[in-house]
Amino acid sequence: MRDFAPNSRQRTPAADMLSRRHFLTRAAIAGTAMSGLARHALAQKKDPEKSAAELITPAAARAAERGLTLLASRQDEDGSFHSGGYSRNVAICALAGMAFMSGGSTPGRGPHGRNVDKCIDYILANTQESGFINIPNASSHGPMYGHGFATLFLAEAYGMTMRGDIRDKLTKAVHLIANTQNNEGGWRYQPQRRDADISVTICEVMALRAARNAGLFVPRETIDRCTEYVKKSQNADGGFMYMIQGGQSAFPRSAAGIVALYSAGIYEGPEIKKGLDYLMGFIPQANEFNRESHYFYGHYYAVQAMWHAGGEYWSKWYPAVRDALVSRQADDGSWIDSICMEYGTSMACIILQMPNNYLPIFQR
Repeated sequence: MRDFAPNSRQRTPAADMLSRRHFLTRAAIAGTAMSGLARHALAQKKDPEKSAAELITPAAARAAERGLTLLASRQDEDGSFHSGGYSRNVAICALAGMAFMSGGSTPGRGPHGRNVDKCIDYILANTQESGFINIPNASSHGPMYGHGFATLFLAEAYGMTMRGDIRDKLTKAVHLIANTQNNEGGWRYQPQRRDADISVTICEVMALRAARNAGLFVPRETIDRCTEYVKKSQNADGGFMYMIQGGQSAFPRSAAGIVALYSAGIYEGPEIKKGLDYLMGFIPQANEFNRESHYFYGHYYAVQAMWHAGGEYWSKWYPAVRDALVSRQADDGSWIDSICMEYGTSMACIILQMPNNYLPIFQR
């Protein structure tokens, strides 16, 4: 087990630009002024994996750009999105913001920099004094999902801007997560210390990891308790149950469980190995797209798990999900999901652009 701290096994020049503060901190500690380009070249010698330019095919790049263009056209002036029953939902806004940043845009910069700014403004405007990021009449049955995704997005934005107004509200959002962890070590739909499930728990621990990466204090005991909860949620087959009271494994929550362990600072061990091997039984196929529930949710976490695992896991997984997504993009540039079109499109764009290694939370 590694410490609950930023981890970077491979960094690209673009990733260094987008998280320069983290790079400078590590460079100072290491006592080196090695350039991002030189470090990238060194990493490539040690790691034979294909580069982003090799993995993101022209077709995948076009698909992602079409998706981002569609998201930008769907964003309201206040930063929200307005599709179906999830209209004005903070989670949808946060995921769209992360999709824009996964393509290389940052707050105020890049082709979708203005869209990122509007996402930030909308989430800040809907952060309550308690730190709860939620709009009562625009949330799902589980508003802690939205809070977790929104906190994650704010942490990424803060790491790129160091804006005081973001830090103030991000700090409150992080405190709310820490203060609502239940006795089992997890989180559930409401900001209350009651029951817990693996699906909400991954949203919260990933947000905490991003905040920690950005320099905010996160209690070590919060992460330790969460780690124990996640480990208890794993079944003998390597998959994860929904709640620790018992239940069968399933692909989406099992992908989330592995990323929860990675987010808590655990990068190796029997839980990771068993979990990855379980996930490999679900390598995506184009003709399975419409038959699997929670498709985008599962693959959003699965691609992160395989990215962190690297090696054969990554080299087999990414091309499969990339080609499946490209083949299923609608003519207007969207990807359709039962949640809403903006949700499916945001998730697909994040997945396709994972090899860019731009967002600090995704960096190795």
